[in-house]
Amino acid sequence: MRMRLLAAITSFGLATAVLMAQQAPPKPGAETKKLDAFAGKWQGEAEMKPGPWGPGGKMTSQDDCSWFEGGWQLVCNSSGSGAMGSMKGQGVMGWNADEKVYKYMGYDNMGMMTYATGTNTGNTWNWKSTDKMGGKTVHSRYTVTLTSPTTQTFKWETSEDGKTWATMAEGKSTKK
Repeated sequence: MRMRLLAAITSFGLATAVLMAQQAPPKPGAETKKLDAFAGKWQGEAEMKPGPWGPGGKMTSQDDCSWFEGGWQLVCNSSGSGAMGSMKGQGVMGWNADEKVYKYMGYDNMGMMTYATGTNTGNTWNWKSTDKMGGKTVHSRYTVTLTSPTTQTFKWETSEDGKTWATMAEGKSTKK
């Protein structure tokens, strides 16, 4: 009896392994591939408005975005400078097929950690997040418009109530 059970388990295991070997791993779909518009090295400049994120002024940025192994997520390493000094950060973007939304997770050397969801309509990408700052809820929306394959404009807005929005920064990035 024990030998039959062992043989049955072994046969089942081998059959499962053969079936799994015949199936190709899943591949990213069209929604994921849309993020390719952000892949590459980008150089940006923006005008930051005075507010909770600092005194405002000119900002520069360099972003290097490449596909993580498997092609499901785009990983961006960023550096830049502005009125608050040098900045470094990392972000990851991907498509969540179950929720039918893009997701972004990021952090930087200023202590910021954020999570945002995004949508895409044509050449416009809209990202939204809700964070806490100084005990207050802060809603953010970040709009990126791809004006060409090598140029994009962006606008970052914040709101305490989610209804009245103030522009925090506007700028432009160019692909190198």
